[in-house]
Amino acid sequence: MALDRQRLLAMLREQVRAVEAPGTGRGVVPLGVPAVDAHLPAAGPGESGAHGLPRAALHEVMAAGDLDAGAATAFTALLAARLAEQVRGPILWMTRAPDLYAPGLDAQGVGPGRLVVVHAANEVDLLWAMEEALRCPRVGAVVGEAGGLDLTASRRLHLAAEAGGVPGLLLRLNAGKGGAMKGLKGAGRGSGRCSTQATAAVTRWKVGTAPIHADDSAASAFTGPAWRVELLRCRGGRPGAWTLYEREGLRLEAAGQAAMPAPETPAPASAVVPFTATQLPSTARAVG
Repeated sequence: MALDRQRLLAMLREQVRAVEAPGTGRGVVPLGVPAVDAHLPAAGPGESGAHGLPRAALHEVMAAGDLDAGAATAFTALLAARLAEQVRGPILWMTRAPDLYAPGLDAQGVGPGRLVVVHAANEVDLLWAMEEALRCPRVGAVVGEAGGLDLTASRRLHLAAEAGGVPGLLLRLNAGKGGAMKGLKGAGRGSGRCSTQATAAVTRWKVGTAPIHADDSAASAFTGPAWRVELLRCRGGRPGAWTLYEREGLRLEAAGQAAMPAPETPAPASAVVPFTATQLPSTARAVG
């Protein structure tokens, strides 16, 4: 009996290590923004990349408010495209809503040639399909629009991502409205706010539209939308917040500043940081 308990404890410890690790054996993918990448986990020994998003892991993106669904969707598509760059497989998008805007996703790198949309009847089915897809190594990335889920469900998704080597992204458009999935086999509604609910995601992002004022000299050189991107939690990294501006055909940088600092000397968390125009949303959920 004592031996069985020891084996059980050993198995549980291995599962906890797998959940707590930022990603093993699959490398990290930089976003291409030095100030942001410096806040992300470093690649492990023998892995590719320097600092970036772990591929074989679960990531979470939340809309900052009710009017920020387009911004959060676009940012999620951007992450999915980046994480799937080195894989030829499809990007699976699990949703219960019929309002995905294909041109907006295409603008972020998720083109129609790679996009496979899966419409689920409920969140239980959505999370089940997401878990199954994450275990398939030929898939480029898996996105799931889940309103809420508990720690157990998110751990299963993270372990599936680890097992398949496939990045998983949870898109939570109603993160401030409460609700929680009770595992993958039953659904229920809770009174807590999803934004404070613990999950096994390696990174947790909050994305919203940033206001642009007419007298803002820093924004006067930029023609596209502005986004407020917050990294609320990052296992193996550190939180931060950035305002991203788009300027057609050019890399983005703060008006009146020289080139952005290198990753080893990251810009302040509140700085405006560079991003390529094709990586930022234009309109939309429409997506943008």
